[in-house]
Amino acid sequence: MTVTERKWWKDGVIYQIYPASFKDSNGDGIGDLNGILEELDYIKAIGVDTIWICPMYDSPQVDMGYDVRDYEKVYAPYGTVQDMERLIAETHNRGMRIILDLVVNHTSDQHVWFQESRSSKDSPKRDWYIWRPARYVDGERKPPNNWLGNFGGSVWQWDAGTEEYYLHLFCPEQPDLNWENAETRAAIYKSGMEFWLERGVDGFRVDTVNMYSKGDMVDAPITDPSSEWQFAGLQYCNGPRMDEYLNEMNRVLEKYDAMTVGECPNTPDMSRVIKYVSAKEKQLNMVFQFDVVDIGQGPYKFQTTPKNYKLPEFKAAIRRTQDLIRGTDAWTTVFLENHDQSRSVTRFTSDAPEHRVAGGRMLSLMMCALSGTLFIYQGQELGMTNFGLDWDMSEYKDVDSSNYASPHYKMVAQRSNNDPEALKAAKASLQHLARDHARVPLSWSTGPYNGFSPADSKVAPWMRVLDDASVCNAEQQQSDDTSVLAFWKHMLQVRREYNDLLVHGQFDDLDAGNEKVFVFSKTWQGKKAVAVCNFTDGPLALQLPAEVAMEKARLLVSSVEGAKEKELAAFEGRIYLV
Repeated sequence: MTVTERKWWKDGVIYQIYPASFKDSNGDGIGDLNGILEELDYIKAIGVDTIWICPMYDSPQVDMGYDVRDYEKVYAPYGTVQDMERLIAETHNRGMRIILDLVVNHTSDQHVWFQESRSSKDSPKRDWYIWRPARYVDGERKPPNNWLGNFGGSVWQWDAGTEEYYLHLFCPEQPDLNWENAETRAAIYKSGMEFWLERGVDGFRVDTVNMYSKGDMVDAPITDPSSEWQFAGLQYCNGPRMDEYLNEMNRVLEKYDAMTVGECPNTPDMSRVIKYVSAKEKQLNMVFQFDVVDIGQGPYKFQTTPKNYKLPEFKAAIRRTQDLIRGTDAWTTVFLENHDQSRSVTRFTSDAPEHRVAGGRMLSLMMCALSGTLFIYQGQELGMTNFGLDWDMSEYKDVDSSNYASPHYKMVAQRSNNDPEALKAAKASLQHLARDHARVPLSWSTGPYNGFSPADSKVAPWMRVLDDASVCNAEQQQSDDTSVLAFWKHMLQVRREYNDLLVHGQFDDLDAGNEKVFVFSKTWQGKKAVAVCNFTDGPLALQLPAEVAMEKARLLVSSVEGAKEKELAAFEGRIYLV
């Protein structure tokens, strides 16, 4: 294994905060920066050393802040730039760091740059976005290519004023910036990055980081003959100038010793990923690969049969991301949840009342035993689960759910002649993977609105709160030694204590084909640990691989109280030192 420099972010544990849903300090039903400030001590007590704030910039909120109207202002319901400055200072006062979301593939269509760009074909900022003339087929106006957008439909929007199309890989209200233009790039670095680096932020999670270079924008191959629009992720990701752009961006970041973690979808070629995160390439510090969280997905996200995968596929996905650091100078990440994913207890274990705590604790043990920088999403430390199938479609607020799922749901209704079974399957698929589950307000207590808003608040939270706060809330778990929260605190302590082995060690899957148990080893300079995780809802006989002699293995930690010597409990995880 190549020993590379130990940067602060390698050993870091990063806690992701979705401002709208974390804590509402002023009773307007929307989480805010002062709500985060109130709970910094709670976050620090988990054992976290860095917080990551999802977009808090001024925004029309078409896509929950991923449509930025002004990088240098804060979305008013969240607070002000002064509130952000105070949050940065208070985070630093507690010995923690803070990173922000950097959203620079696109802006809001209300950003002044785009307003000027669309004002006329002669605008000095016309070339700051991607404009193209129409194609005509048998006299009919068509978009420039057949690419399918991330939220469905074409990626091109017709602008009647200047009679051209502009590109938007996401919503029509999120036009893509033209990174080919050096002037645009300079403005992005100054407004999006340096404005906040000067105020003390320690780095960025970089949204859609591999989409800046769009390549030649030719038609995507036809993979869905029933649709006019075709999946084009392999076209618009990892384009020819990506290395150049990221090197340039890195030169800005280096001046501030700022860290980066990039969101890197549609990149099946691991050598490409290694190039992005190799220390000598000076592009990104690490990326999020989606192999693990995409496991079991159907041809489209909302055409997925829940839990439609076998454990060996899950293990293989983890192996791919762990192997990024095998014999390289690259770095990797560990995560199961974020603002775009449903809850891990529901997805990968069981949210049945008798299993949810065991599932949450076992996943914590597994994650803490994997190499790379560890990311925890708000509520994950409590073992929060998906909301129920009984929630009405109107409770789904996310643009991905409403834009895509509603038409999908309607399409299923239409095609199946309202067949109740088909509608049930469509809703189950939505309920399993919707981004909404991560965006439900955090359950702080059993008080009004689950303690998310002040008790005397007259306004209901912007999104319905969970029905299960009586069995899952932060206040109760802070004084319960058997809780998911207590176990996360313990595991993060174990991870710090065995830092070389658990954070930097080499990962090996010891029983890849096993459909019930995940057994892997971690080795570092002659030291070895073995993790064993039971992914079933029943007890199993404990069998360690032949190369791990039981008499030489010392139990370091188990995720259940009173672990039996020769039997794994349902959803039990263990780590042995060998």
